[in-house]
Amino acid sequence: MILPDGYSDVPAGKIAAVVTHLEMTTPPSRRDDPPGAWTLRKVDAPALAWYRDLYRRVGEDWLWCSRALMSDTELAAVIHAASIEVYALVADGRDEGLLELDFRQPGQCELVYFGVTANLIGTGAARFLMNRALERAWSGDVQRVWVHTCTFDHPSAVAFYQRSGFIPFRRQIEVADDPRIDGTVPRDAAKHVPVIE
Repeated sequence: MILPDGYSDVPAGKIAAVVTHLEMTTPPSRRDDPPGAWTLRKVDAPALAWYRDLYRRVGEDWLWCSRALMSDTELAAVIHAASIEVYALVADGRDEGLLELDFRQPGQCELVYFGVTANLIGTGAARFLMNRALERAWSGDVQRVWVHTCTFDHPSAVAFYQRSGFIPFRRQIEVADDPRIDGTVPRDAAKHVPVIE
């Protein structure tokens, strides 16, 4: 369905975001790492409690909620799959960034989740994490790397991905239940997106 020009009402209790899909079909020029003492740690068969905690700390203010809504069985089936790779960005001995790569589709890699905790935004940690993400994504037989972001994410997300070498190729509108109403995420999360009941 194509939305008509003009305004379209979003029902109370729902949220709506503009989703931008971006891709690259050749490895980009490598960008220098910013100064910082971060490391990347691969997490094989992540413990569900660990994953949920880091997912929440990185994504709560951007209304990441799809993994929070999964049962333990559903979540384990995804993050323990053979073609899924999960990494933690480590800062001062703590896991402060999440990178999840999906190689399930032959010849492609999706950056499913990418982000750092609030205290690392603006420090260069995300640039370090993206450099590692692209190294890993392009290390195998891959012809396409892609990611999507939305208007709930950091306001510089699209520009950051474009600086990293991604090119926008699709835009969608996503409508979903507001996860703050049912308590999936705290009521005071994502202050840039008002709750309308």
